[in-house]
Amino acid sequence: MRELKQKILPPTNCPSCDTILEWENDQLFCTNLNCLDKSNKKIEHFAKTLRIKGLGPKTVEKLEIDSIFDLYQLPLETTIDALNSEKLAVKLFREIKASKLADLVDLLPAFSIKLIGHTASQKICEQVESLDELNEEVCETAGLGPKARANLLEWFYEEYTDGYDRLPFSWKTKIKKKENIKGVVCMSGKLKSYSTKAAAKKLLEKKGYLVKSSLTKDVTILVNESGINSAKQQAAQKRGLLIITNLKILFGETNGIT
Repeated sequence: MRELKQKILPPTNCPSCDTILEWENDQLFCTNLNCLDKSNKKIEHFAKTLRIKGLGPKTVEKLEIDSIFDLYQLPLETTIDALNSEKLAVKLFREIKASKLADLVDLLPAFSIKLIGHTASQKICEQVESLDELNEEVCETAGLGPKARANLLEWFYEEYTDGYDRLPFSWKTKIKKKENIKGVVCMSGKLKSYSTKAAAKKLLEKKGYLVKSSLTKDVTILVNESGINSAKQQAAQKRGLLIITNLKILFGETNGIT
Protein backbone atom coordinates (compact mmCIF):
# COMPACT_ATOMS: atom_id res chain seq x y z
CA MET A 1 0.00 0.00 0.00
CA ARG A 2 1.29 3.37 -0.97
CA GLU A 3 1.94 5.77 1.86
CA LEU A 4 -0.17 8.90 1.72
CA LYS A 5 2.01 11.98 1.62
CA GLN A 6 0.83 14.66 3.99
CA LYS A 7 0.62 18.08 2.39
CA ILE A 8 2.66 20.67 4.27
CA LEU A 9 0.85 23.98 4.49
CA PRO A 10 2.65 27.27 5.13
CA PRO A 11 1.79 29.11 8.36
CA THR A 12 -0.82 31.81 8.18
CA ASN A 13 0.05 33.71 11.36
CA CYS A 14 3.26 34.91 12.99
CA PRO A 15 4.25 32.43 15.73
CA SER A 16 5.33 35.33 17.94
CA CYS A 17 2.57 37.96 17.70
CA ASP A 18 -0.15 36.07 15.76
CA THR A 19 -0.29 38.74 13.03
CA ILE A 20 -1.45 37.43 9.64
CA LEU A 21 1.61 36.80 7.49
CA GLU A 22 1.91 38.37 4.03
CA TRP A 23 3.57 36.91 0.92
CA GLU A 24 6.35 38.85 -0.78
CA ASN A 25 8.51 37.30 -3.52
CA ASP A 26 7.59 33.76 -2.41
CA GLN A 27 8.46 34.51 1.21
CA LEU A 28 6.24 35.10 4.23
CA PHE A 29 6.71 38.22 6.34
CA CYS A 30 5.23 39.54 9.54
CA THR A 31 4.21 43.18 9.02
CA ASN A 32 3.67 43.98 12.69
CA LEU A 33 6.25 46.64 13.60
CA ASN A 34 5.77 45.82 17.29
CA CYS A 35 6.40 42.08 16.94
CA LEU A 36 8.84 41.14 19.74
CA ASP A 37 10.68 38.41 17.81
CA LYS A 38 10.98 40.67 14.79
CA SER A 39 12.40 43.48 16.95
CA ASN A 40 14.87 41.11 18.60
CA LYS A 41 16.08 39.81 15.23
CA LYS A 42 16.66 43.38 14.03
CA ILE A 43 18.71 44.18 17.12
CA GLU A 44 20.71 40.96 16.73
CA HIS A 45 21.37 41.72 13.05
CA PHE A 46 22.36 45.28 13.95
CA ALA A 47 24.82 44.04 16.58
CA LYS A 48 26.28 41.38 14.28
CA THR A 49 26.74 43.84 11.39
CA LEU A 50 28.48 46.43 13.58
CA ARG A 51 30.42 43.68 15.37
CA ILE A 52 29.11 44.54 18.83
CA LYS A 53 30.52 41.58 20.76
CA GLY A 54 28.45 40.08 23.53
CA LEU A 55 25.05 41.14 22.17
CA GLY A 56 23.60 37.82 21.09
CA PRO A 57 20.01 36.54 21.36
CA LYS A 58 20.23 35.60 25.06
CA THR A 59 21.71 38.97 26.01
CA VAL A 60 19.06 40.88 24.05
CA GLU A 61 16.41 38.87 25.89
CA LYS A 62 17.99 39.53 29.29
CA LEU A 63 18.29 43.26 28.63
CA GLU A 64 14.59 43.39 27.65
CA ILE A 65 15.22 45.89 24.86
CA ASP A 66 12.94 46.03 21.84
CA SER A 67 14.57 48.73 19.69
CA ILE A 68 17.96 50.09 18.66
CA PHE A 69 17.08 53.27 20.57
CA ASP A 70 16.92 51.27 23.82
CA LEU A 71 20.38 49.89 23.11
CA TYR A 72 21.97 53.34 23.24
CA GLN A 73 20.04 54.44 26.31
CA LEU A 74 20.98 51.52 28.55
CA PRO A 75 22.49 52.69 31.88
CA LEU A 76 25.48 50.66 33.00
CA GLU A 77 23.78 49.82 36.31
CA THR A 78 20.77 48.35 34.49
CA THR A 79 23.07 46.29 32.26
CA ILE A 80 24.95 44.93 35.29
CA ASP A 81 21.68 43.86 36.94
CA ALA A 82 20.34 42.28 33.73
CA LEU A 83 23.50 40.30 33.01
CA ASN A 84 24.26 39.62 36.68
CA SER A 85 27.90 40.38 35.93
CA GLU A 86 29.75 43.68 36.19
CA LYS A 87 32.60 42.38 34.00
CA LEU A 88 30.29 41.37 31.11
CA ALA A 89 28.25 44.55 31.46
CA VAL A 90 31.31 46.81 31.29
CA LYS A 91 32.60 44.96 28.20
CA LEU A 92 29.24 45.27 26.46
CA PHE A 93 28.96 48.92 27.49
CA ARG A 94 32.33 49.63 25.84
CA GLU A 95 31.35 47.72 22.69
CA ILE A 96 28.15 49.75 22.35
CA LYS A 97 30.07 52.98 22.89
CA ALA A 98 32.65 52.03 20.25
CA SER A 99 29.89 51.27 17.72
CA LYS A 100 28.92 54.96 17.74
CA LEU A 101 31.96 55.59 15.53
CA ALA A 102 30.66 53.31 12.77
CA ASP A 103 31.08 54.50 9.20
CA LEU A 104 27.96 55.02 7.10
CA VAL A 105 29.00 52.17 4.78
CA ASP A 106 28.61 49.77 7.73
CA LEU A 107 25.57 51.46 9.25
CA LEU A 108 23.19 51.15 6.30
CA PRO A 109 23.33 47.32 6.10
CA ALA A 110 22.79 47.13 9.87
CA PHE A 111 19.21 48.44 9.73
CA SER A 112 17.70 45.38 8.00
CA ILE A 113 16.59 47.33 4.92
CA LYS A 114 15.53 44.81 2.28
CA LEU A 115 18.08 44.48 -0.56
CA ILE A 116 20.47 46.95 1.10
CA GLY A 117 23.58 45.00 1.99
CA HIS A 118 27.22 46.06 2.02
CA THR A 119 27.50 46.21 -1.79
CA ALA A 120 24.55 48.58 -2.13
CA SER A 121 25.81 50.63 0.80
CA GLN A 122 29.26 50.92 -0.82
CA LYS A 123 27.66 52.23 -4.01
CA ILE A 124 25.69 54.85 -2.08
CA CYS A 125 28.74 55.94 -0.08
CA GLU A 126 30.65 56.51 -3.31
CA GLN A 127 28.08 59.17 -4.16
CA VAL A 128 27.58 60.96 -0.83
CA GLU A 129 29.58 62.08 2.18
CA SER A 130 26.59 62.21 4.52
CA LEU A 131 23.29 60.33 4.56
CA ASP A 132 21.45 63.66 4.50
CA GLU A 133 22.44 63.92 0.81
CA LEU A 134 20.43 60.82 -0.08
CA ASN A 135 17.68 61.21 -2.70
CA GLU A 136 16.22 59.51 -5.79
CA GLU A 137 18.91 60.88 -8.10
CA VAL A 138 21.72 59.66 -5.84
CA CYS A 139 20.22 56.16 -5.75
CA GLU A 140 19.91 56.05 -9.55
CA THR A 141 23.46 57.31 -10.05
CA ALA A 142 24.71 54.69 -7.58
CA GLY A 143 23.13 52.01 -9.76
CA LEU A 144 20.58 50.64 -7.28
CA GLY A 145 17.73 48.65 -8.80
CA PRO A 146 14.11 49.88 -8.56
CA LYS A 147 13.20 47.68 -5.55
CA ALA A 148 16.39 48.40 -3.61
CA ARG A 149 15.98 52.11 -4.38
CA ALA A 150 12.37 52.11 -3.21
CA ASN A 151 13.21 50.21 0.00
CA LEU A 152 16.09 52.53 0.89
CA LEU A 153 14.17 55.74 0.22
CA GLU A 154 11.14 54.46 2.15
CA TRP A 155 13.39 53.71 5.13
CA PHE A 156 15.11 57.10 4.75
CA TYR A 157 11.92 59.18 4.70
CA GLU A 158 9.84 57.12 7.14
CA GLU A 159 12.39 55.91 9.68
CA TYR A 160 15.69 57.79 9.40
CA THR A 161 14.21 61.30 9.23
CA ASP A 162 11.59 60.33 11.81
CA GLY A 163 13.87 59.24 14.61
CA TYR A 164 16.93 57.26 13.55
CA ASP A 165 18.70 60.52 12.70
CA ARG A 166 18.81 61.19 16.45
CA LEU A 167 20.85 58.07 17.16
CA PRO A 168 24.46 58.81 18.24
CA PHE A 169 26.11 58.33 14.82
CA SER A 170 27.74 60.84 12.50
CA TRP A 171 25.94 59.26 9.50
CA LYS A 172 28.99 60.12 7.42
CA THR A 173 31.44 58.05 5.40
CA LYS A 174 35.18 58.17 4.87
CA ILE A 175 34.82 56.65 1.40
CA LYS A 176 35.80 59.12 -1.29
CA LYS A 177 33.04 60.29 -3.60
CA LYS A 178 33.26 58.45 -6.90
CA GLU A 179 33.38 61.64 -8.96
CA ASN A 180 36.53 62.70 -7.08
CA ILE A 181 38.37 59.44 -7.71
CA LYS A 182 41.11 59.62 -10.36
CA GLY A 183 41.21 55.86 -10.80
CA VAL A 184 40.91 52.49 -9.07
CA VAL A 185 44.28 50.86 -8.43
CA CYS A 186 45.26 47.26 -7.73
CA MET A 187 48.85 46.43 -6.77
CA SER A 188 50.27 43.05 -7.81
CA GLY A 189 53.31 41.52 -6.11
CA LYS A 190 56.07 43.36 -4.26
CA LEU A 191 56.75 47.05 -4.78
CA LYS A 192 60.13 48.60 -5.56
CA SER A 193 59.11 52.26 -5.51
CA TYR A 194 57.83 52.18 -1.91
CA SER A 195 58.86 50.18 1.15
CA THR A 196 55.38 48.79 1.87
CA LYS A 197 52.02 48.52 0.16
CA ALA A 198 50.46 50.23 3.18
CA ALA A 199 52.60 53.32 2.60
CA ALA A 200 51.78 53.27 -1.12
CA LYS A 201 48.06 52.85 -0.41
CA LYS A 202 48.05 55.81 1.96
CA LEU A 203 49.71 58.04 -0.64
CA LEU A 204 47.45 56.81 -3.45
CA GLU A 205 44.33 57.64 -1.43
CA LYS A 206 45.76 61.05 -0.58
CA LYS A 207 46.30 61.69 -4.29
CA GLY A 208 42.68 60.78 -5.08
CA TYR A 209 42.90 57.10 -6.06
CA LEU A 210 40.85 54.20 -4.71
CA VAL A 211 42.87 51.08 -3.85
CA LYS A 212 41.54 47.53 -4.12
CA SER A 213 43.31 44.38 -2.93
CA SER A 214 41.95 42.28 -5.79
CA LEU A 215 41.29 42.86 -9.49
CA THR A 216 37.62 43.80 -9.17
CA LYS A 217 35.47 44.96 -12.10
CA ASP A 218 35.98 48.64 -11.28
CA VAL A 219 39.81 48.50 -11.27
CA THR A 220 41.28 50.74 -13.98
CA ILE A 221 45.01 50.55 -13.19
CA LEU A 222 47.24 47.60 -12.34
CA VAL A 223 50.60 48.27 -10.70
CA ASN A 224 53.08 45.45 -11.32
CA GLU A 225 56.65 46.36 -10.38
CA SER A 226 57.86 42.77 -9.99
CA GLY A 227 58.04 42.05 -13.72
CA ILE A 228 56.29 38.72 -13.16
CA ASN A 229 53.56 37.84 -15.64
CA SER A 230 51.08 37.05 -12.88
CA ALA A 231 47.45 36.00 -13.20
CA LYS A 232 46.45 39.56 -12.36
CA GLN A 233 48.75 40.87 -15.13
CA GLN A 234 47.20 38.50 -17.67
CA ALA A 235 43.66 39.37 -16.61
CA ALA A 236 44.45 43.10 -16.76
CA GLN A 237 45.87 42.71 -20.27
CA LYS A 238 42.72 40.92 -21.45
CA ARG A 239 40.59 43.72 -20.03
CA GLY A 240 42.77 46.41 -21.60
CA LEU A 241 43.64 48.04 -18.28
CA LEU A 242 46.48 50.49 -17.82
CA ILE A 243 49.48 48.56 -16.47
CA ILE A 244 52.39 50.46 -14.95
CA THR A 245 55.75 49.17 -13.76
CA ASN A 246 56.54 52.00 -11.38
CA LEU A 247 53.95 53.47 -9.04
CA LYS A 248 55.59 56.89 -9.13
CA ILE A 249 54.42 57.21 -12.74
CA LEU A 250 50.97 58.07 -11.41
CA PHE A 251 52.45 61.00 -9.55
CA GLY A 252 54.45 62.28 -12.52
CA GLU A 253 57.77 61.53 -10.88
CA THR A 254 59.08 59.13 -13.54
CA ASN A 255 58.23 57.53 -16.89
CA GLY A 256 57.56 53.96 -17.96
CA ILE A 257 54.02 52.97 -18.92
CA THR A 258 53.69 49.50 -20.48
